[in-house]
Amino acid sequence: MEILVQLMFLWVVWLVSPRRWQRPLAILCGTIAVILVSISSWGVQIALWGLTVRLPPDTGESADAIVVLGRGEAFRDLRTGTVQELWRAGRAPQIFASGMMDARPIVQSLKELGVPGRDLNGEECSRSTQENAVFTAALLKPRGTERILLVTDAAHMLRSLLIFHRSGFQVIPHVISLPVQFSLLAQQRCLLREYLALIHYFLTGEMAKPKPEQLISVPAEVTTQIQTWNCWVQGVI
Repeated sequence: MEILVQLMFLWVVWLVSPRRWQRPLAILCGTIAVILVSISSWGVQIALWGLTVRLPPDTGESADAIVVLGRGEAFRDLRTGTVQELWRAGRAPQIFASGMMDARPIVQSLKELGVPGRDLNGEECSRSTQENAVFTAALLKPRGTERILLVTDAAHMLRSLLIFHRSGFQVIPHVISLPVQFSLLAQQRCLLREYLALIHYFLTGEMAKPKPEQLISVPAEVTTQIQTWNCWVQGVI
């Protein structure tokens, strides 16, 4: 319990601290959270709170596109159903699915649920959250897409939000739950992965604000990879 109190205290300090202190405090909090997740079921709840407490709410505003991130087959059905509901509610005119092994099945499932193919696109190039943002930006930015409604699970959202912001998108987060069939061990693994990834990003400086020119132009190697791999998924072929 003493560790829990210390973590909560450090997190509150991080919330109100000057920007120069936020990086080391975030790393310290993340390290403690990794320990908590590893040893207890209540640690899972505290660690999930730590990943979601600073997320802005879904304001209900419209967006240029709904972007749904793949996270494997166990996550797929819930995401597909959520995205269909958001599209039917008129939150955005198009849906974009991102992720190798997930984009194509998500697009196909949405077509079967009645979403017109003309409103569906995606990419199956990406193998990580970082690549989700890179390839999504490469395909959507040239079309004038600026504001996205980002759909992923609660544990994954903070990292995704930071990365997509860094890629130049205005992001409205729409959080969904972890799959109900997830065991405690599966939840622990999922949360550990997120904290370790965030610690890595902060240590390597990958969350640094990009230069303006990086937000305007699509890197040539990204365009080449999309063409070479033929990994643009289109709802209408």
